[in-house]
Amino acid sequence: MKAGVVYPQIELGGDPGAVKAFAQAAEALGYDHIVIYDHVLGAEHAGREPALTGPYKENDPFHEPLVTYAYLAGVTERIGLATGVIILPQRQTALFAKQAADVDLFSGERLRLCVGIGWNWVEYDGLEVPGHFRRRGKRQELQIELLRKLWAEDVIDHEDADHRIERAGILPRPKRQIPIWLGGFSEAAYERACRIGDGFLFAGRAQEQAVQLKAKMMARLSELGRDAADFGFESIQDYRRGDNQWPGDIATWREAGGSHISVVTMGADLTTVDAHIKAIETWRRVYETV
Repeated sequence: MKAGVVYPQIELGGDPGAVKAFAQAAEALGYDHIVIYDHVLGAEHAGREPALTGPYKENDPFHEPLVTYAYLAGVTERIGLATGVIILPQRQTALFAKQAADVDLFSGERLRLCVGIGWNWVEYDGLEVPGHFRRRGKRQELQIELLRKLWAEDVIDHEDADHRIERAGILPRPKRQIPIWLGGFSEAAYERACRIGDGFLFAGRAQEQAVQLKAKMMARLSELGRDAADFGFESIQDYRRGDNQWPGDIATWREAGGSHISVVTMGADLTTVDAHIKAIETWRRVYETV
């Protein structure tokens, strides 16, 4: 089971030095990957119709994941670079394919994409794709199909409800099909991942729920004739549960067959990058004993 860390960006004030320090420390501690969350626009929640239901607001800083990983590709050597989750339907598909391809090339094939559909309709409006918010799940499916085609072929001729690419392609292309995992909280997300994804990221859930959902998805993969051994499952572990709970959490997820696990230190009243680095060092020591 591979172990990762979530970059606690909303607590580090957009400090670029903290990004470098945290990622290099995680790599030195032996972590396999780093996860970065995504929001392009933060929105005030008050007075919205429909209401905004997500946890992040206008005062929460977020670095753009692919830009950040292009930077980290040059200041790290080994650690994997995972988006978790990047809101794919609010982005231009061909441009995203190009950006992801370059990050994968610059990093030596260390990129793992985990994509979702998001909850912030204000963000969709601001990114000039307002019509896609209500059908963002379907758009995501079309995008994943197109991404894989753009990464595989020099020139494509492709048309669907959202895209028209006439005898064109991206170069340079990645040397492989970049893994595309999914994340989310709905039955539609679980089903979509089982049909077209390479893995699934469980975040913001109790351990027991993640284990139950994984079992359900394993059964669905079997029904679809897919080899579950080729499908990854990652659970985000909350550092705040404490060192008396971490061993059980880690062991439970490993015994359930989880392929990846990451610890998130946000919300633990840690105000400096050094404090967050100390926290992931402490968690890592426990992980190595389980």
